[in-house]
Amino acid sequence: MTFRLYPNKQIEESLRYHRKLHKDLYNAAVYNRFTQYQKFNHKVDYFEQQNCLPAFKEVWTEYKEINSQALQATLKRVDYAFQRWFKCLGKRPKFKSIRHYSGWTYPAKSGYSVESCGENGYLNLSKIGRIQMRGKAKYWGTPSTCTIVYRHGKWYASITVDVLDQILKPEILPTGAVGIDIGCNAALSITDGQNHQQIEAPKFLRNTEHQIKKASKNKRGKRPPNRTKKNKASRRWKKAQSKVSKLIRKVANQRQNWVHQVATDIVCGHSFVATEKLEVKNMTSKAKKSKGKKQKAGLNKSILDVGFGMLRSTIKYKVEQIGGVFVEVPTKKVKPSQTCPKCGHQHKKTLDMRVHNCAVCGYTQDRDIAAAQVMLYWAKGILPEPGTGFVVAESPSSTTSTSKRKQAGAMRQLGAKKRQKSTESFAKNELREVETHSSGEANCG
Repeated sequence: MTFRLYPNKQIEESLRYHRKLHKDLYNAAVYNRFTQYQKFNHKVDYFEQQNCLPAFKEVWTEYKEINSQALQATLKRVDYAFQRWFKCLGKRPKFKSIRHYSGWTYPAKSGYSVESCGENGYLNLSKIGRIQMRGKAKYWGTPSTCTIVYRHGKWYASITVDVLDQILKPEILPTGAVGIDIGCNAALSITDGQNHQQIEAPKFLRNTEHQIKKASKNKRGKRPPNRTKKNKASRRWKKAQSKVSKLIRKVANQRQNWVHQVATDIVCGHSFVATEKLEVKNMTSKAKKSKGKKQKAGLNKSILDVGFGMLRSTIKYKVEQIGGVFVEVPTKKVKPSQTCPKCGHQHKKTLDMRVHNCAVCGYTQDRDIAAAQVMLYWAKGILPEPGTGFVVAESPSSTTSTSKRKQAGAMRQLGAKKRQKSTESFAKNELREVETHSSGEANCG
């Protein structure tokens, strides 16, 4: 549960000071690990750094004001960064500036207390004070951990609570089952096999793009930061940049709010959801050839504007939270957009073909709705088997090029067989000559 904090000036200065101390401890722990390994070939782990905290406090006395478990959580954050690096899941840990260090964590119930029943209230932090907070939690329980976060000039408290499973699951589980296709034209195409619904993409970024470009133009002629030359940004540049950040943050908040509303509406009536398994990172990769760069950039912007990954993950955790079933259909295996939901016939379609017309059974439906039906039927195990093979609709030029490639492959195989036969015949001739020569020498003897 995330709550917005409203500290006064004195408490905000204390929050900034604590954030700086945690940042310095993080950088000191990273430096200690690297120097110990480079100079002494000694690998430092989390427990060794944790045991050094009392001696560290004796030298740096300002850390005595901070909760000891919060300091341990900062060292644990360093350990997580190194473990990810060792497993090749992340980059090499770096020293963090105060700009890129969000906050700190109280991992246990000591160091903080919450005066709230899930709606607004106050947060008490040791050595800092009592802070008013606003927000409303859907479920409330016993607070376990608390993370203080500083983001975009505002303070937040992310509180984890222990909630009983009976509270999370509804008394009566919804019995509906739907298939969902995520796209750019229609953000969501939802069907239960009989009833269909399409939710249009809100296009938050597209609608605000002209304002972002206009605000970005104001940064021209102002001194930006330059780390290589160690030049700080001017106050005019920071002011212009804050306007751009504010617009981008507004778009992100609008998208997140819309995603949660859509996911809640789906979960309210359905406990079985089937959707395609999307690799958003691969889908939004840049085009290698300059010919299609502009079109690919536009498609990537549309995909990111809808928020494919956020939609899928939000629906998934909301369905699983109530005890439902979430199925991800393997796209490469099933091919939902190329398969007919009535007869199972597969026929390749290009992106500009927005209507599904089956040449075998004559079924006509919107392309996205048909794909959602295929995913729903496959998850239920009632998708009909394809009566014919996979038909690839290609242009004549591609067909001729394919036949040329096949002919070229056949010619290569034929050439390899000829070379193999020639080498075998050459070896046989050599063997005959050797036998003839040896028999002649025997007769002479």
